Amino acid sequence: MDEPSKYRLITLLNTLKEASKALHTTTNPFSFLSPTDSSAAIDTLLDLEAKALAAFSSDPNLRNLSRLLSSLPILIDKLHKHRGYFPRSLLHRHLTKCKISHLASALQSETQSYIDRVAVRDLVDALQEPPSRHGEEQRQVKALVEFRQRLSQGFDLEFQDLVLRAKVFTLLECVLFEMSNSSSKRVKEEAAMTIAALVKFNKNVFVGLVLMGPTIKALIAMATTCSVRVLSSLINFIRSPLVDEILCSGEIPKIIGFLRSTELGLRVAALECVLELGYIGRREVVEAMVKLGVVEILMDLQREGCSECDCDLAFGNCVSRFAIEVEVGEGLSAEEKREFKSEILRIVKQVSETEAEFATVSAEILWGSSP
Repeated sequence: MDEPSKYRLITLLNTLKEASKALHTTTNPFSFLSPTDSSAAIDTLLDLEAKALAAFSSDPNLRNLSRLLSSLPILIDKLHKHRGYFPRSLLHRHLTKCKISHLASALQSETQSYIDRVAVRDLVDALQEPPSRHGEEQRQVKALVEFRQRLSQGFDLEFQDLVLRAKVFTLLECVLFEMSNSSSKRVKEEAAMTIAALVKFNKNVFVGLVLMGPTIKALIAMATTCSVRVLSSLINFIRSPLVDEILCSGEIPKIIGFLRSTELGLRVAALECVLELGYIGRREVVEAMVKLGVVEILMDLQREGCSECDCDLAFGNCVSRFAIEVEVGEGLSAEEKREFKSEILRIVKQVSETEAEFATVSAEILWGSSP
């Protein structure tokens, strides 16, 4: 099927899905919607029927959907035959509305299943194509964005089965970890955001794949604003198992190093990541960051300021923000928190250029920054 034909079919299927959803709602016997709402939903779906059946006739995968759609007018006719208010008519109308509601629900489910199969197949095909082909980057980005939009609709077991059978997660990791740089920066960043969306889609399944695979190393190796922000979101979602993995794999020095980047966006993203690590990390994590000079670097960032927009907002009070994240965080005991607070204050005093600077920063750490 060529692209224009496929686009028209998917557009028709999406319209049919929305009409089926409306019909399911308005013909539900427990619905409080008026008969006018039900009639409007029925008319919409009947208007789509002829066009849909003609479009579905050439695809055997749509045979079941065609069968369901063909049975709709029969039920509608039965509903119209029982218009009276005699008990028998009321009973028949109630039963028929139940059948129409169930049929509409089946239509909606069948339509979504077909759309999902097309979306997963398109994504797999796009990611497996050589990126050097003309226009392939746009196709890959489009497929990744549409796939994330589907994930954002919430958990669906059938859709998850499609994703797992198609090995989508493995393909995304391959894009991230592509050493030859055949995949563009934009495609890699879209793939990174899609991995984060999969983790949020079902934490129980995809967190393990993140921890066992090369995702984290690849995100850090990319060293872009987007990749570090994705890393921060994964840390926030997965919590201590991921932080421990970052520590064990020796990636913390690289994250701290991003605070020295010449790119403002990367420095800001790295600060967000460091704050997450400070809040979630165990003693070994916070200790590693302190030994790597995170307090000194944050002092420099806070002190230097710059003419770039949002810089003051991004790095203002960043030393006290780090100290507070450590103090209120979930990874340390009360005694460890006191120890690190004292150590941070010691370092601040050591690297402060003036007594006034030390007084200001230490007050922010001890009492919070002024509004």
